Amino acid sequence: MSEAAERIVVLFDGGCALCHGAVRFIAKRDRAERIRFAALGSVAAARVLSGRGVEPTGLPDSMVVVSEEGVHAKSEAALRIARGLGWPWRMAGIVRVVPRGLRDAVYDAVARRRMGWFGKSGSICPADPPGRREVGERLLPDGEVMTR
Repeated sequence: MSEAAERIVVLFDGGCALCHGAVRFIAKRDRAERIRFAALGSVAAARVLSGRGVEPTGLPDSMVVVSEEGVHAKSEAALRIARGLGWPWRMAGIVRVVPRGLRDAVYDAVARRRMGWFGKSGSICPADPPGRREVGERLLPDGEVMTR
């Protein structure tokens, strides 16, 4: 499958307002609807990860991407999402010239402060804006596992 057609699942922190905003941002721009979502603590996320032979423990608690190529965290997860959104977002890939350790350090700094800066969400699910259905139909139900 080509990069452009790659299906991914974004696992997000269900209690984080920044993560909820990111999920809505991604869903709105993913016109091909190849990106699905699940809260990190959900049964659906555990099943997606176990289908890849990965235990949820030890993963960052902000965002993780599961693709056909594996499980991606931190800055690599963000770049996978941008690539999945197509033009112009895939241009963020130029950031790969920055060493991964430095990219991840910036990611970690934002992740550590995200609750203080953006607050907590009162719900595990990011709500769709009134009159729109961008996210709800793309949340993985607890019984669904991503297939190739």
